[in-house]
Amino acid sequence: MENKRRCKWVEGKDEIYLNYHDKEWGKAVYDDKILFEMLILECFQAGLSWITILKKRESFRNAYDNFDIEKIIKYDENKVDELMKNDSIIRNKLKIKASINNAQVFKEIQKEFGSFSKYIWNFTDNKIIKNSEENYLTKSHTSNIITQDLKKRGMKFVGSVTIYSYLEAVGIIDNHTKECYLY
Repeated sequence: MENKRRCKWVEGKDEIYLNYHDKEWGKAVYDDKILFEMLILECFQAGLSWITILKKRESFRNAYDNFDIEKIIKYDENKVDELMKNDSIIRNKLKIKASINNAQVFKEIQKEFGSFSKYIWNFTDNKIIKNSEENYLTKSHTSNIITQDLKKRGMKFVGSVTIYSYLEAVGIIDNHTKECYLY
């Protein structure tokens, strides 16, 4: 696997980045638990590098009750204070409060559509978008539409760039480049 060509953005990166690229990034996800975890992590990533989030991912799992949505929607100010004191995660009060808010909205979407997976995949008619662009995109018409809908529903820290990155992470958009062995 080490001799295989990968997307340029991962060349020369840490092992954690290589594993993420090879085993997760761009692979279609339909499991609401993983979709939820990735949404929370992508929102925390806003303004930061993804490697920062990857290195803190296990700490986030521990701090956020393994991304158990039923627990997170019940987080109160005491839990927010606890998270703000946890130096192994990103300690941004706005993002922490947004993560709790977004868990509640995520749960409402699950109730409305039967699952978040049905909701999010509906935007592409359950098809993977294969990016054929030579230039790497950071947002698209699809990410713009999803962002507008999520914001209308009350989600925070879900700009079009964040949602585009999320769609790549969960395989709705396949952006593996032609030279990559996963293309």
